[in-house]
Amino acid sequence: MDFIANIVFAVLLISTSVVFALRVKKIRRNILLGREDDRSDNKSGRFRQMFKVAIGQGKMTKKPIAGALHIVVYVGFVIINLEVLEIVIDGLFGTHRVFAFLGGAYDFLIASFEILALGVLVACVVFLIRRFSKKIKRFEGVEMTSWPKNDANIILYTEIALMTAFLLMNAADQRLKPNDEYISAGAYPISGLISPLLEGLGIDLFMIERGCWWFHIVGILAFLNYLPFSKHFHILLAFPNVYFAKLTPKGKFNNMESVRKEVELMMDPNADPYATPPAPDTNAAPPAPFGAKDITDLSWKSIMDAYTCTECGRCTDQCPANQTGKLLSPRKIMMDVRDRAEELGKLIDQAGKDATDNKSLVNDYITAEELWACTSCNACVEACPVNNDPLAVIVDLRRYLVMEQSQAPNELNIMFGNVENNGAPWAFPAADRFNWATEED
Repeated sequence: MDFIANIVFAVLLISTSVVFALRVKKIRRNILLGREDDRSDNKSGRFRQMFKVAIGQGKMTKKPIAGALHIVVYVGFVIINLEVLEIVIDGLFGTHRVFAFLGGAYDFLIASFEILALGVLVACVVFLIRRFSKKIKRFEGVEMTSWPKNDANIILYTEIALMTAFLLMNAADQRLKPNDEYISAGAYPISGLISPLLEGLGIDLFMIERGCWWFHIVGILAFLNYLPFSKHFHILLAFPNVYFAKLTPKGKFNNMESVRKEVELMMDPNADPYATPPAPDTNAAPPAPFGAKDITDLSWKSIMDAYTCTECGRCTDQCPANQTGKLLSPRKIMMDVRDRAEELGKLIDQAGKDATDNKSLVNDYITAEELWACTSCNACVEACPVNNDPLAVIVDLRRYLVMEQSQAPNELNIMFGNVENNGAPWAFPAADRFNWATEED
């Protein structure tokens, strides 16, 4: 029977790992649908940013209670899953607590795992109570349909179930130690309080231990394959996403190289407007579109942002446009980019890389009203706990509306005309700009 169990476990482990790898491969393909964007500079600065924000959870503490509970879940998830390595080895080779030879260090590890498991369990229960008992504004919004809300709850229920199974497994294991098959190893500060209660249930302790062992590992493998379909994929993507986030000041926009030289020429008072332009290069690649109409025009980093979005709503909560009742929600922008990437990825799988559905991110997912509501204040970028940049998407989409579709609010069109004619946003020629200093009171 042990041999059959080992075979079943090996098949389960391999099959779930393959399914996970295939899903991650598709997400990678979807991210790379975006245009190239070199983020290989300043590696030391990028590592510092990753350690501070992703590993150190630097932005989570801005909301102290939620941040502290999240850190408990985060640390517990990372450290407790070290125990998964032992479970995998035991499952493949039929051993039991294979790392018990570590002696005192093993006792310390198991005790730490139990304390963290209790912390994770309590934190998840508090999160659930908080979700159902308080109407938190940032958890609402037109984009927060039944699936996003259920997704958040599913992960909390799963964590509670996994931590409960882990503690019950240890509790039963502790009572079975006198058995020759169960060596005496580990320290059990939490499950040790539960174990005396198990004998009064009238259920075979071995069945409890094995049942919880299988539930725990199968639950973890199922959780692994659930992640890439969930907002909780940020558990894995947050680290590279923060690493590749821009290091320049938030107020600095990326200039479009295709128009930068034209603007510099227009603003240069010494430029010769009658100079003959150089002959076009017939071998040059066709010019890139101005701005972004669809996700293929966004940078790959913007699409990675969308897949890393935690849907926590901190960006929308801080958005001044959203606070005044306008349609803009930076969280929705991120979710729309991800949904469009998924839709286009499925279309490519079905009909090939050149397939089209005559839809686009602009208008079909995100309206012009949403885009023009943005004040470009970067509050959403500052608030995001995984350094997403919704503003980069908004600016690229607005550039498309202005430079490709000539669709801009009338106030902007007036300003554009003034810049073109007067070299400044104001409706005064250059010769009259200093008149204010010479006018008499």
